Amino acid sequence: MAVTSAPDASRRGELVTLVRQDCGSCHGLTLKGGLGPALLPETLKDKPMDSLAATILHGRPGTAMPPWRRFVNEAEAEWIVVNLQKGFPRER
Repeated sequence: MAVTSAPDASRRGELVTLVRQDCGSCHGLTLKGGLGPALLPETLKDKPMDSLAATILHGRPGTAMPPWRRFVNEAEAEWIVVNLQKGFPRER
């Protein structure tokens, strides 16, 4: 999976809020873990982008991780993964 096109600035802001608030409700508001694992560069560095993006889009059956494909498309899931792997931006 290769990042095809980055979301525009407005959508990037929405995605940052989604990750910080919605994902943060399980993964911790600082993404250091909670019900779900930490989403920090050091914990994601060896994980394949394809696998992480698929987890975002399709969830993990049998776990608390829901699918997010109703809210993000493939390119946006890839953008989220790239940014999680380098240190996710803060909300503005």
